[in-house]
Amino acid sequence: MKDKRFPSELEALWKEDDMADGAKCKAMVMIMRTNGCCWVKHGGCTMCGYREASLMNVTPDDLQKQLDQALSRYKDEPFVKMYTSGSFLDDNEVPPAVREVYFDAFKGCKRLLFESRPEFITSDVVGSLPKNVTVALGLESSDPEVLRTSVHKGFTPEDIRRAGELLKDNGLGVRTYLLLKPPFMTEDMAIEDAVRSARFADPFSDEISINPLNVQRATYVERLWKRGEFRSPWIWSLIEVFRQLSGTVDARLMSSPSGGGAMRGVHNCGQCDQRALEAIERFCYSQNIDDLDVKCDCIPKWEAYRKSEAMLGSPSDLERDFENELVLRM
Repeated sequence: MKDKRFPSELEALWKEDDMADGAKCKAMVMIMRTNGCCWVKHGGCTMCGYREASLMNVTPDDLQKQLDQALSRYKDEPFVKMYTSGSFLDDNEVPPAVREVYFDAFKGCKRLLFESRPEFITSDVVGSLPKNVTVALGLESSDPEVLRTSVHKGFTPEDIRRAGELLKDNGLGVRTYLLLKPPFMTEDMAIEDAVRSARFADPFSDEISINPLNVQRATYVERLWKRGEFRSPWIWSLIEVFRQLSGTVDARLMSSPSGGGAMRGVHNCGQCDQRALEAIERFCYSQNIDDLDVKCDCIPKWEAYRKSEAMLGSPSDLERDFENELVLRM
C-alpha cells in the first residue's frame, strides 16, 4: 500500500554537486508538492511522470510548511533548486505572494533555480525576479514537429527563444533542458537533433543540460518501452553529442542522467556504464573533451546498432527483439 502523502510535506529533498560562480559547490534540491502542471489537463508530455508529485488543493499554508521543512535542512548551500511538477511561475502552483516568501528565504544564496514553461515568463514577472535566479527552460528539441508529435510539449521553439532572450536581457540566468532521444527517434536521429537543438539554444543559454530520456512510470513512453518499441539511449550517444558540441557553443554543457545504467535509463552494456557516467560527470565540470575518453568492447555493438536502425528504418529496441527471437528459437 502506498504511503499517505501530505500536501504540507515536500516530495523529496537532497544535496548534490553543481556549479555557482564558475566553481563546483553543494546544492540543495527540493521537490515541492503543488497542484500540478497546467499542461497535464491537455494530456501532458509523452515522457513526463512528474504528475506523481502533484496533489489536489495544495494551499499557500501547505507551501509555507514545505518551505519551513526545507529551511530546517538548509546549511547555507550557495545553490538552491526548487522543483515543482510544472512551473514555479504558474500562479496556480505557487501564488505570487508565496513566491516572494521563497525568494526572501533564499536571498543570500548565489544561485536559485526553478523551472517554468514559457507562457508564464512575461516582462512583468521577469522584472520582479531576484537577480540570483536561474530559470530552467524545457526546450527538449528545436524541431517544432518533434515538440508537437514526439513530446507533445504544447509550445514552440520560438516560445522558448522569446522567454530565454527576455530572461537574459534582464540579467537572469538560463539553463536549457534538451531531451536526448524523444520517442520515434533512432540513435542517429537523436544525436543529430540534440546537437542541432543545443546550437539553437546556445545564444540565450548559460547552461545546456542534455537529458537522456528516462522511462518513467504511467507515461506514453513507458507503453512504447514495454512493447519493445523504444530503447533508452546509449551512453555512447550522449558522449557523442558532447564530442560534436565541445568547443562550438559558449554555454556550459552538462548532463545529470536519471536512471543512468538501468534499463529504463541511458545505458550501454552494463560493464562500462559506471565508468562512462563518471566520465560524463567529470566533463560537466571541466568541459575538457579528454575527460570523455572511455573505452569498452561494446562500442562496436553501439555502432552496429545505429547502422541496423538506419537500414531497418525503425527505432524499436533491436537488442530486445533479437533476444526474444533467440528465446523463441530455443
